[in-house]
Amino acid sequence: MAHYGPQFGPDITFLGIDRCALDELTPDSGVDVVIVGAPFDGGTSHRSGTRFGPMAIRMTDYLPHDGTRPSLALRADGLQDLRVVDAGDVEMPPGDIVAALGALEAAVETIVRAGAIPLVLGGDHSIAYADAKGVANVLGYGNVSMIHFDAHADTGDIAFGSLWGHGQPMRRLIESGALAGNRFLQIGLRGYWPGPETLKWMAEQGMRSYEMTEIGHRGLDACLTEASAISIDGCTGVFLSVDIDVCDPAHAPGTGTPEPGGLSARQLLDAVRRLCLELPVVGIDIVEVSPPYDHADITAALANRVVLEALSALARKRRDQRDGTSWDPATPLLEGRGR
Repeated sequence: MAHYGPQFGPDITFLGIDRCALDELTPDSGVDVVIVGAPFDGGTSHRSGTRFGPMAIRMTDYLPHDGTRPSLALRADGLQDLRVVDAGDVEMPPGDIVAALGALEAAVETIVRAGAIPLVLGGDHSIAYADAKGVANVLGYGNVSMIHFDAHADTGDIAFGSLWGHGQPMRRLIESGALAGNRFLQIGLRGYWPGPETLKWMAEQGMRSYEMTEIGHRGLDACLTEASAISIDGCTGVFLSVDIDVCDPAHAPGTGTPEPGGLSARQLLDAVRRLCLELPVVGIDIVEVSPPYDHADITAALANRVVLEALSALARKRRDQRDGTSWDPATPLLEGRGR
């Protein structure tokens, strides 16, 4: 599995970090996180264009692409305090979803076997099947839970005569046995899909879905606290899957199936930071960024910051565990947080 470079767009790494070749990764490589692109949108049911998502997420930043990003809030540099490398894009043939997902699953499995966390840039949400299953192939079926940010449940059965698509990966994951339904936590659902039959199937699996009305009533923090507790009950790791359409279209217009009434950009960034600080995160994907429908790079910039927020939090967590410190979000910036 050599480095292919991007399928679409210029051959760049995420904000200038070092490259790596997947076939050179070993447990002795000293790599903490491997970023990999999944430029595939063959699973979309409405607006396509997410094949250009990895390129946009890698490059949408007004600061120099110099491989460093110190977080003001966390006082950590996710790109420097961790060993983060970019393996380029997985070669995913646009017309063959089964082959495309198979190639991605193999790439993710290689990363996990090397002892690193895969951070996958999508691509439509069909790739979550390959991402989470690739992790579970190594860590064990039933040992990985999922916290899934999305406007949509993605638990459909058959769409357009196919078992595969961006509205079906969570059902396929549960049916495969890779992830247990009762360790599946969904944040931000809203709108008018799925219907009663699919909701019944979800309830039978023990899934827990936090629809936006519940989040508005109880508060996002309370819902995250509950979801976090469930996610680590009997599981050794948590996979974090972020569909950018969990945010309101005002905050993320460049996506395939926008649904009004979602989280704000600030809420999503805070949630990702919190989960990566508190939970044993073993894999992450960020999906459904569709640059052709974006405006002023709003969506791509948010996705870029989701990646940085996750990396910064993972770096801060490692430092606190090593030094016996703790991060205090209430401390004023110039007094120094967590000292």
